[in-house]
Amino acid sequence: MEFKPSTAQNTAIRRAICAFANDLDGQGEIGVIFVGLNDDGTCKGIEHPDRDQKKLSDWALGGDILPLPDVEIGYRELDGCPVIVAEIRPHQEPPVRYQGQAWVRVGTTNRRATPEQERRLAERRRGGDLPFDHRPAPGASLDDLDLRYFEREYLPNAVAPEVLEENNRSIEDQLNALRFLTQGQVNHGALLVLGHDPTAYIPGAYVQFLRIDGTELGDPIKDEKRLTGNLPEVMAQLDELLEVHIQVAVDIEAGSREQRQPDYPVVALQQLTRNALIHRAYEGSHAPVRVYWFRDRVEIQNPGGLYGQVTTDNFGQGVTDYRNPLIAEAMHILGYVQRFGFGIPLAQRHLRENGNPDPDFQFAPEFLAVTVRAVT
Repeated sequence: MEFKPSTAQNTAIRRAICAFANDLDGQGEIGVIFVGLNDDGTCKGIEHPDRDQKKLSDWALGGDILPLPDVEIGYRELDGCPVIVAEIRPHQEPPVRYQGQAWVRVGTTNRRATPEQERRLAERRRGGDLPFDHRPAPGASLDDLDLRYFEREYLPNAVAPEVLEENNRSIEDQLNALRFLTQGQVNHGALLVLGHDPTAYIPGAYVQFLRIDGTELGDPIKDEKRLTGNLPEVMAQLDELLEVHIQVAVDIEAGSREQRQPDYPVVALQQLTRNALIHRAYEGSHAPVRVYWFRDRVEIQNPGGLYGQVTTDNFGQGVTDYRNPLIAEAMHILGYVQRFGFGIPLAQRHLRENGNPDPDFQFAPEFLAVTVRAVT
């Protein structure tokens, strides 16, 4: 356990969360951080419990610590002393990193992990019921991955510069440390994030884009695209398409300066399409993500319904759970996700500010769909 007088020790608290999640000794014990106790265990107290609980939750689950730790945070009184308690369970997929660095417990201190300690953590990963993106892809090899992109773009964003300078690991060790290898084999997540052609192994890993000149699916098609490649490539192609198809109305009579209003805010469509690509089910379906752009609306549909703790009641309220945790982590590292759990609220806010109706979500066990209507 660890004592912290207040949330002013924010960096130390985040390092401690990371270190407890890594569980270097492999004891499987829950790590506990008490915020509101001095180093000697005497009472300092917490004056704003609700605010401080939110701070700890944001620090643990905001994306600076990856993969996301399993943390429970609550308020307690210990012999009359008000404290915040954070309980951190050992992660099943170490190493866990805070801002690109893995931290571990050495005695009662938190230290930056050495390369040897990181190797120990990687070797201890559990190989049980892994998510699809962590499972080995039969027949796939390093030749299927864009290793230049991995070294040029992914590594510098995923690992702190001083760590990269200190170690001379092989490319296999680097891929393994960042969870793109499972039991020495290329996994599905690696193919989706770094692969030359993910559809060779995951047939539905593409986007079907239609621009329809009308309001019905049977109306003439103005533009049709099949967006393939790894996820960063597909998202870049989508961004270009969204920009091209958005129409901007100009009103020169609204005031002294012309007013420009798009029929859709590009940020909202980006967030909704990225959400579909990150959270879709890649297993058990060969269906693509579909983006159908009608004259009066845009429909986005992905295979796979809501997952885990996310329900129709809490959807879009910051509750997070991940069918594809490796993909979610990678997209955050590459900048396509700024903060976990805030994509849907961000899209809703931009739609409201632009004058669009609220998006209409449709939930089913086998798919999730959203309809965004144009400004009227």
